[in-house]
Amino acid sequence: MHTQIEYVPRRGQSNPSILLTGCSSTDIHVSRAFRRFVLMSRQVSRLTLMFSALVLVSLTPTSLGSDDSPMIEEVVVTATKKEQGIYEVPVSLSVFDGRKLDERGISDLVDVGKHVPNLVVTTFSAGHTSSANPFIRGIGRQDHLITTDPGVGVYVDGVYLGRQVGQHWNLKNIERIEVLRGPQGTLYGRNSIGGAINIVTAEPGSDPSRHFSARLGSRSRTDASVHVDSKVSENVGLTLSSSFNQRGGLGQFVNLPDIGVEVGETRELSTRLALSSRISQTFGVTVAVDANDGDNGLNPYTTIIDELPGGAVYAAGYRNIDVTTDPYDNNTGQTEQARTSNSAHGVAVTADWDVTDRLTIRTIGSIRRSEYEAGLDDDSLFDDFLSFPEEGRADQKSLEVQFLGALGLTEFVGGLYHFRENGSNVQDPTVFLGFLGRFNLDQNLKSNAIFLNVGRDVSESWRLSGGLRTTQDRKEASTNVGTGTVFADRSWRETSWELSAHYTMNDQLTTYGTIQSGYQSGEFPARPYCLFADPDCFAASDNVTARNYEIGIKGQPRDGLELAVAVFRTLYDDLPYQVSTTEGSGFNTVNLIVQQTTSGFEFESTFHITDLIRMHLAVGHINISLDEQDGVRPVAPLTPDWTLSIRPEYRRLLSSGSKVVARIEYSYRDEMWGEPSSDPGRLTRIGDRTLVNCYVGFSAPDDGWTIGFYGKNVGDVRYDNARLNTGDYLLRILSNDASEFGLHIGKSF
Repeated sequence: MHTQIEYVPRRGQSNPSILLTGCSSTDIHVSRAFRRFVLMSRQVSRLTLMFSALVLVSLTPTSLGSDDSPMIEEVVVTATKKEQGIYEVPVSLSVFDGRKLDERGISDLVDVGKHVPNLVVTTFSAGHTSSANPFIRGIGRQDHLITTDPGVGVYVDGVYLGRQVGQHWNLKNIERIEVLRGPQGTLYGRNSIGGAINIVTAEPGSDPSRHFSARLGSRSRTDASVHVDSKVSENVGLTLSSSFNQRGGLGQFVNLPDIGVEVGETRELSTRLALSSRISQTFGVTVAVDANDGDNGLNPYTTIIDELPGGAVYAAGYRNIDVTTDPYDNNTGQTEQARTSNSAHGVAVTADWDVTDRLTIRTIGSIRRSEYEAGLDDDSLFDDFLSFPEEGRADQKSLEVQFLGALGLTEFVGGLYHFRENGSNVQDPTVFLGFLGRFNLDQNLKSNAIFLNVGRDVSESWRLSGGLRTTQDRKEASTNVGTGTVFADRSWRETSWELSAHYTMNDQLTTYGTIQSGYQSGEFPARPYCLFADPDCFAASDNVTARNYEIGIKGQPRDGLELAVAVFRTLYDDLPYQVSTTEGSGFNTVNLIVQQTTSGFEFESTFHITDLIRMHLAVGHINISLDEQDGVRPVAPLTPDWTLSIRPEYRRLLSSGSKVVARIEYSYRDEMWGEPSSDPGRLTRIGDRTLVNCYVGFSAPDDGWTIGFYGKNVGDVRYDNARLNTGDYLLRILSNDASEFGLHIGKSF
């Protein structure tokens, strides 16, 4: 058996070639398992030592005790589109307190993805640093083109964000984040077969205050944000949030010394204005306007050329010595592809009408537009041999009408939903093996749905609930890969359902069992260069359906201990895996349709070790089984078997009323594959990674000044976000993460 092994050089070392060595597959698995065990043991030991040091630093002789009681307050969420305690929601769910996100240095979904079990969030799309691609329980989508749909729905105040580029949402000055795991087909509908992420902002005027925060650190980190919440009058509230975020890059464009941007550099300005008015005792309206604008450097990546005869890049005379020695530098000679940009803006209107004391009608309407410029010089060479500059846009409109209320002992949430999206992607000119071309892709989507969820307490301890949602989607698409414009359209219809039983053991502990289904409409090929050989290949796939069986327990078994445990098994039919091969004058991306069974568990716990020290632990494990395809068994891409997060935290209230906080955050993601193939010769295995953050902070009394010192990725762990093997070369997409140390300050007024 021959296995390709890649040697990745450190800075200053020469470039590698792709080498062939022989080894036993059993030896490989045993050595990897042993190596992971040793590394995790070392990291946990270091974590314990670092946390002990931080606690010792924070101790002072004027300390009095903890600023919190042993009791943990139950969080109120809106995961079921109505306010509920988190213990009442029959679904695996993680919640982040928006007030602590800034202190913890969590600024986007990528940071969130480091601390939620069975969640991985990557960035890559078209080399863009502003893209967010969440994978929950092995379901997500790395691609970004208009004909592809994400497997995880991202929502902001109930408004669905349809495109991955632009989902790297600024998380400053929000109320909370809710991460729902498993298919959410009844309440959330299409494109939530892996789960849903809710970003929730506070109602304007609910907490009149002003807050300023800033972050200065290494890697040219400069962040500043201002948040104002004001009660304009008795019935009118206003919220204004603005932020500027800048971070330096990780490498240079070595052939473009005057380009004025670094590899991986990010600069973004965002603002949001919300106004709420209680027009009468029974009717209120909230209008929110948001916009963001980003100007960034190309995401770091590198290319490893297959130096065996037969590859087109090798045959053209290129070698790995022609790629930069430092993988975080870039050798491109194409000025227009060194920079990426993105912008988005939208308006959302939410109206609530309390028809009676037992019936509320809520309407959520939104219009959004997003645009970007990006692209990849795929070969990472100075010559323009393989390059794909790209522009994209998407316009969406949505309207949802919800009916929330009760009939006797039965509570219900029902409604109507309408969503429209039209968008395009253009690559002009493409350069494929030195030849010029042009690629465009357009799609119009219309989706309508009707849904109803009901719940009823059948005894003091038991509650039963169920729901139905019927969705109809229609897509009209066109493409031109150089063979002339091809048009296609297709419609889909699907009914999703859910049944759950919820049992209350006591006031603080509950258990549940849920059977839920999910749905995603089929899709047209993203890069249909198959048209050169098959003029009928631009055809959409069938529906994707999911059925999830889950049992769980959540609550507080005793004072100072909160936990949530879920065990699940999910069956997916007609699930598409993307596979790219060389065909015609480009890369043909087709959908490999699989039947997938996913099983696993999730465990989250927060417990008070002492009055001063608390610990948060999150563990996730999944096992995926797939049917063979032409004698080969594929694997789920970008899906680690194990995820782990540990966060010990020390909090002490001083006699002056000030607070001292010390925290360490440990995040582990197991190894995974960058594509649906586990063939070691394709070199697409992504190694495991362990990241550690730390923070020591001091807060003045009465929410005055806060000052803290932070470290992110303190071990400067460099890891891959994705790996794609084209046959001629390996495209290695690198994380834009790196060590960062600095100062965080905040002031409330």
